[in-house]
Order: sequence, then C-alpha cells, then structure tokens
Amino acid sequence: MNNKPWAYVTAAWSTDRSRAKRSAKRYCRKLYEAGYTPICPLLSLPEIINVSNADEFKDYIDMSEDMLRRSRILVVCGTAVDETVLTDIAIANRFHVASSTMRGVISVDKSKKIE
Repeated sequence: MNNKPWAYVTAAWSTDRSRAKRSAKRYCRKLYEAGYTPICPLLSLPEIINVSNADEFKDYIDMSEDMLRRSRILVVCGTAVDETVLTDIAIANRFHVASSTMRGVISVDKSKKIE
C-alpha cells in the first residue's frame, strides 16, 4: 500500500505540449524522490479526454479540481505564474490544501534527511 501523500503539480505550462509534458515529468520525478505521490492532470487526463471538446474540457477542469482537493499539498513549479496557477492556489485555499513551491518542498525534504 502506498502511504505517500499526494502532491498536486501545477505550473505555468508551456504552450508546446511536448515541452510541457517534459517539464511535468521532471517535476513529478523530483516530488516522487521527495516522498510524495505526484498528481499531474497534464500528464494523465489529456490521454483520455479531448480537451478541444467543450463538454470534455469542463470534465477535465472538474476532475483536476477533484484531484487537487484530495491532495495533501499543491506544489507550484517553475518561476512563472499564470491564471492556471493562480486558480489552483485559490482552489487549494478554498479546500484547505497547503501550498508550496518545488524549492520549498525540496528544502523540507533535505532537512528531514539531516535530522
């Protein structure tokens, strides 16, 4: 059984889909190494859902919000902030999900190993 807390991954993703996926995979790997189960809708949902269809895009948004609500922490990756990141932060606040940056998560992970 996996007892690793869920960490929802958000970022100001590149409009280049392959570049965005590469970044997401790199961020997810870092979170996995820090002891989390990374949750990243960008990597999973577009494989199933046609986001160019309005109804399916709404489902994508709803499913992403549900994943965030169930997560222990929201991790903001990268240095840029866009509307998606701000929306994810607002949703996390509404559902009392802690938020951090990747740098914050990694520094806490390193300090746990020192103790």
